[in-house]
Amino acid sequence: MDQKDLKELQELVEFLKASGIAEFEMERPDLKVGLKFVGTAAPSSGIDAAQLAALMSASRGSAPAVTPMAAAPVAAAAAPAAPAADPHEGAHIVKSPIVGTFYASPSPDAPAFVQEGDTVSVGKVLCIVEAMKLMNEIESDAAGKIVKVFVTPGQPVEYGQPLFAIK
Repeated sequence: MDQKDLKELQELVEFLKASGIAEFEMERPDLKVGLKFVGTAAPSSGIDAAQLAALMSASRGSAPAVTPMAAAPVAAAAAPAAPAADPHEGAHIVKSPIVGTFYASPSPDAPAFVQEGDTVSVGKVLCIVEAMKLMNEIESDAAGKIVKVFVTPGQPVEYGQPLFAIK
């Protein structure tokens, strides 16, 4: 694997961590990579260049591919020994009802629908999730104060991924 491929793979891992994607597989004619992050969120410590290079060089040896199980020890090593206290415990979590792209405002030059610290009522539009060129307004299903926005504009979101915490 050359340096360009290694850099692309490192960027992909960082993107997956930032997006909170728990499992990923990629296959090319000469390479197959599978990553699975253990726990409900992606690990905070990433795969460093040496670990990634070792995984990638293993795929060039006698075995034709790196399987998802080969990446599991790396993810298991990154798991915390004791679970940290959830800072949003007791908050209502608004989750994405669909897979798509998150937008905080109706257009790039418009202000965000809501920000951390805003008070919202039931039915208030919180954001837009674009799916297949359709703009879907996501409304609040609880009243309260926005204490956390979990995603950034333009970020891809998955079904069930937390978007907002409301207390």
